[in-house]
Amino acid sequence: MVRGRAAAPEIRRFALPQTTAGINRRQIDATLNIIDTEDALRYMPSLMLRKRYNGDTQATLQTRTWGIASSARSLVYVDDALISALISNNTTTGAPRWGMVAPEQIERIDMLYGPFAAEYPGNSMGGVVLITTRMPDHFTATIKQTGSVQTYGDYRTHGSYGTSNSAVTLGNRIGRLSWLFSANREETLSEPLYYVLDSTFPTATTGGIRALSKTGTAANVMGAGALLHSTMNNVTLRMAYDVTRWLGLNYTIGFWDNQTRARSQTYLTTASGTPTFGGVAGFANDTYSFNEDHLMNAVSLKTNTQGHWDGEAVFTDYDYLKDIQRNPAGVLGGTTFTRNGYIARMDGSGWRTGDLKGIWRPAGPTGAHELSFGGHLDRYHLENPTYNTGNWAASSDAGNGTLHSAGRGTTTTYALWAQDVWKFLPGWTLTLGGRVEFWGASNGFNSAGSVATSQPTAHSTNGSPKATLAWRINPGWTTKLSFGEAWRYPTVSELYQIVSTGGTYAVPNANLKPERVFSGEAMIERRLTNGSLRLSLFQENTRDALISQSTLLNSIYTTTFQNVNAVRNRGVEFVAERHDLLIRGLDLSNSVTYVDSRILSDPGFRSSAGTSANGKHVPYVPKWRDTLQATWHATQRLDLSAALRYQGKMYSTLDNTDSVSHVFGAFDTFLVVDVHVHWHVAGPLTLDAGIDNINNARYFEYHPFPMRTYVGDLKAAF
Repeated sequence: MVRGRAAAPEIRRFALPQTTAGINRRQIDATLNIIDTEDALRYMPSLMLRKRYNGDTQATLQTRTWGIASSARSLVYVDDALISALISNNTTTGAPRWGMVAPEQIERIDMLYGPFAAEYPGNSMGGVVLITTRMPDHFTATIKQTGSVQTYGDYRTHGSYGTSNSAVTLGNRIGRLSWLFSANREETLSEPLYYVLDSTFPTATTGGIRALSKTGTAANVMGAGALLHSTMNNVTLRMAYDVTRWLGLNYTIGFWDNQTRARSQTYLTTASGTPTFGGVAGFANDTYSFNEDHLMNAVSLKTNTQGHWDGEAVFTDYDYLKDIQRNPAGVLGGTTFTRNGYIARMDGSGWRTGDLKGIWRPAGPTGAHELSFGGHLDRYHLENPTYNTGNWAASSDAGNGTLHSAGRGTTTTYALWAQDVWKFLPGWTLTLGGRVEFWGASNGFNSAGSVATSQPTAHSTNGSPKATLAWRINPGWTTKLSFGEAWRYPTVSELYQIVSTGGTYAVPNANLKPERVFSGEAMIERRLTNGSLRLSLFQENTRDALISQSTLLNSIYTTTFQNVNAVRNRGVEFVAERHDLLIRGLDLSNSVTYVDSRILSDPGFRSSAGTSANGKHVPYVPKWRDTLQATWHATQRLDLSAALRYQGKMYSTLDNTDSVSHVFGAFDTFLVVDVHVHWHVAGPLTLDAGIDNINNARYFEYHPFPMRTYVGDLKAAF
């Protein structure tokens, strides 16, 4: 049985100088209540997974230096194919496409911290997630049924909300060809994702709850919104063909389908006790349907000579085949909606990426130098019209053919990079690299009401030097100093997407500038026979930081985007792991992260109350995080785990005026405890059971987050 912490990342052909953390398939099985792929990242150092319910299609990552609204400040790859949705930088359309890999396909996951490898673009400032899948060398099959039930209670919404996930994988190797097929169907009922707010109470009604917004203004709760019933289907096929002994061809195709219906629940009643919406428009905003069909193709060709030369080519294509959201325009008497409404579409959007990479080892694999180099191309395209319709629930997908709003545009990036790994003395390694990028935004167009605007083009050319000096003092001690400059370019959605449907409203800014990052880290690590200790000091200074703001306007939170002159995130991360602690089979790990985040300069910001942002904390970056995990490998067939997750206060406004906690829109401190049991029953059967948030913590990270949730699954693996 494989026990203990994940080994260091597998030896990769392109040397990666970053600090790393990892988890393998055995650890995922033994320690996690896993339903969706992203669950595997839950306990990794300094990460927080923004997952609001099982089956969430908008699960984003909070990294060491950036928050949950920074989806474009981290990268997620599956077998070197990008699944990050860099079409956006938000908590909706910007979430990685986790459905393109199934939990049963994962072999291991590695997290790389910081923008210190020239191979990756500036979006790596928060970190890079590398998911490595398994490919079979003989016939394999798994059948898995997973279920979860959440017991939720807040305001006047109480109930049990469940998830059912049915998954199957089939794979084999026949001669030079190996393949792995995965199919997954997940049906979910969620807790309310929004609450319907109003600054006053509708006349002649009762049942509304007096409350405040996160900034202390009146935001009375009229009811709950966006109680979702969603059904997702994911199908992926991965194939690998050994063209020769040293040349391999890989192909992946993934199809994802999502059907979601969101309903609202009113707390209001008339004098006679009849439920009513009281004329509050928020009930219409939080009632909608969502139909999505997405398709991804990825192909790669890689050599594996381990001689003087190696190379690879990776190409991806991601298409929004169908992406349609419908919601009513308003409410009528009682609990009815207007017949007219809006239809927002993103079909036609998508992206393509291409990477060519090479390695030259002048003196062979054991030589003093290893030079890697490559070229990159990406193109992200947005098509996002919102149509007026006379029948929001049943009209054609183009409504009545007239536009309510529209946003479209394209961003393109070309890049060249090179990196040399020089082992200049025993135990000493110097990694020097650089990246030059040519970015452009074009074909931007926006319309809202009767106003239509063709947006100006934008261009930027930038270079990014990188350097890491590592010293392996002896087999037990390693220290490392890293520096990296990075440029993160505005996404096409930040520039051009107008969101005016459902519970989300966003206003784009076509004049955004790229953000420039200077990142550094000093790390020292001690490896012991039964564990390890690591201390990392890090600092990241960002100029023209692209920061979104969520402001309560007319009882609806509306998001805007802007450049902030200068921000600084600096802190310390301590990670400790110990195996066979006190008794054989007991493993303990703890990661603690402290970040001092500051806005150094933002002269362009001035709130309506006259407050300044200078010296305030950077939005969405918490000061403290702590993850403690204990696992007892009781027998060869039984693993018992418990984990504690803590996160301190963070702000979501530039002037840090959101001081009211435990209300919709707030970002709360939380402490959550999870437990998990993994039991190999007999033969091919394994049983997993656990409870997430066993202490039933009630907290908001803008949305209300899950309360106590019971999880169980039964798997047969052949």
